[in-house]
Amino acid sequence: MNKREAMVLLKNKGYKHTDKREDILDLFDRKNGYLSAKDIQSELKGDYPGISFDTIYRNLSLFQDLMILEETELDGEKIYQFHCTEHHHHHLICLRCGKTRTIDVCPMQDLSQIDPEFQVTGHKFEIYGYCKSCRDKMAKEKFEGGIHDSITVSPST
Repeated sequence: MNKREAMVLLKNKGYKHTDKREDILDLFDRKNGYLSAKDIQSELKGDYPGISFDTIYRNLSLFQDLMILEETELDGEKIYQFHCTEHHHHHLICLRCGKTRTIDVCPMQDLSQIDPEFQVTGHKFEIYGYCKSCRDKMAKEKFEGGIHDSITVSPST
């Protein structure tokens, strides 16, 4: 899913075009990863100083109902990204920047043999960690912080 496809879907389902909806979808298009309602409010407050969480959540709920966005939870907070429509896959999710990478491996292929009589109707498999870019930034921050930690000041005599 992308912004253009989402806008067409909204129109075809009879939903009104609003600048806020378009700007929220544009944000997902540009960010290429998971976003929280707080992220969205922070990004859009310049154009919409009074934008409320209620407005954001109402649109996120609509987008999720229409399968424009998919939701997951990270540290107790719901986060969203465009719904993946290409093929069945799962995600590696960076805990720092929220960017995702698809992986085609599905553990359900092996798990389905555990109970062949159990009818699976859906599943979600996500792997959390840090992308290389974020690991490099964190190492640099730790190194720079370490320099300051090692400075000692001697009292003058």
